Amino acid sequence: MNAPQTGRLAATFARLQASGRKGLIPYLTAGDPTPAATVPIMHALVTAGADVLEFGVPFSDPMADGPVIQRACERALSHHTGLWDVLDMVAEFRRTDTTTPIVLMGYLNPVVICGVEAFAQRAAQAGVDGVLSVDLAVEEAADFVSTFRTAGLDSVFLLAPTSADARVTAVNEYAGGFLYYVSLKGVTGAATIDLDDVEKHVGRIRARTKLPIAVGFGIRDARSAAAVARVADAVVVGSALVAEIEAHRDDVAGLPSRLAAKLAPMRAALDSLK
Repeated sequence: MNAPQTGRLAATFARLQASGRKGLIPYLTAGDPTPAATVPIMHALVTAGADVLEFGVPFSDPMADGPVIQRACERALSHHTGLWDVLDMVAEFRRTDTTTPIVLMGYLNPVVICGVEAFAQRAAQAGVDGVLSVDLAVEEAADFVSTFRTAGLDSVFLLAPTSADARVTAVNEYAGGFLYYVSLKGVTGAATIDLDDVEKHVGRIRARTKLPIAVGFGIRDARSAAAVARVADAVVVGSALVAEIEAHRDDVAGLPSRLAAKLAPMRAALDSLK
């Protein structure tokens, strides 16, 4: 079922590979701390060096996320930020940025409630490039992936240290854009990365796929980003940025510059690896 890789994600990773650079993928929860703050933050992250944006859809039971992102979802939901609102934010972002890929990260329940086909069509129209459904089991993925692919959306899958070789192979059949390797057992926001272990598992995954591999969970600063990027094609940073939003949520106007200042040293650290 694996299809040729096209679109903004494929083009972005091709450019990164051609220039010998590593990708930087920041995460933010749509609607946190307010819906009006989200699009300016997205643009600020791109200006600071983001190659891809991972855009979290707020959900009432984000089981893969730690307390920092759980609270971000709560803040977003307090403003009644729903799935269609998230897509409206993507469309607003696309008015001035037509090149930076956006991957929606979320859970299946809102998609199923809204209708899988209706969601896929509207997401593609808004300018979404990929969908990462945390709770989509590969054994149940065929129909979802087919619908997403028909709309032009890549399906991004998570792999973990506990993912057996057979699961890696199965996921690769459905995945598009890139594979997201979770560097730690547990939820987002965990602290300690075993770099030797990451290198071992990324090598094992790379032997079974031609897709780029992004590594996330536990990346907090320039040092950890650079260390992980030595073995990955891209790094994902989430909780460190969301914690910055939480700490300064009363200064909405200042958040874009604060987050850009947080991300820029990571971009510089990745570029120093060339």
